Amino acid sequence: MMRIHTLLVEDTLSLAETVIAFFELEGIDCDYAATGSQGLELALSNEYQTILLDINLPRMNGLEVCEALRHQGVDVPVLMLTARDTLEDKLAGFDAGTDDYLIKPFELSELAARVKALAKRRSAQAQKLAVGPLVMDLSSKTASREGKTLNLSPTGWKLLELLMRESPSVVSRQKMENAIWSDADFPDSDVLKVHLYKLRQQVDKPFSTKLIETVATHGVAIRVRND
Repeated sequence: MMRIHTLLVEDTLSLAETVIAFFELEGIDCDYAATGSQGLELALSNEYQTILLDINLPRMNGLEVCEALRHQGVDVPVLMLTARDTLEDKLAGFDAGTDDYLIKPFELSELAARVKALAKRRSAQAQKLAVGPLVMDLSSKTASREGKTLNLSPTGWKLLELLMRESPSVVSRQKMENAIWSDADFPDSDVLKVHLYKLRQQVDKPFSTKLIETVATHGVAIRVRND
């Protein structure tokens, strides 16, 4: 089984040492930062499956770190660790882009279980998605490639967001249909083909390289080709 690589940002050294030692037994590799600014630097320069943030951190607090990560397009799931247990505090954390919350003091086994669950997915909280030269800014609802604005329909936006979130993985027809039409009454299969055609006209046609790739019998993916 592949080990999970996580980042712990916590200014209480004794707690951090205890967590890191327990994670080692659970198959979780853990990098450590004692300040918010150091944690932000590590999160932006390394690949992690999860990030654990204490709220009360020196230099930058956990909410500021999480918010900065989301604006940079980082979609790694974030688990916030805090002694604050009011509804207002939790809402502030979710507004900043956190995916889960754990109140101190906590059981190490529960922390490890949550990390393992979060590591299986990407966060939906990122404010910017990027695949090579293709960029979606979710906060301003704009998309561009090589600086050229893409004029997407609402359906085209949903499709592109799904494909970029899943990139470079292949997205099945069923998953695309579910993203566009949430009810069970999907339109004729040709309708999805039309939307994909229109999306290709925007994303690929004006440019020398293609990003949208059809994988026979599997679905569609957005990938940067290296050839």
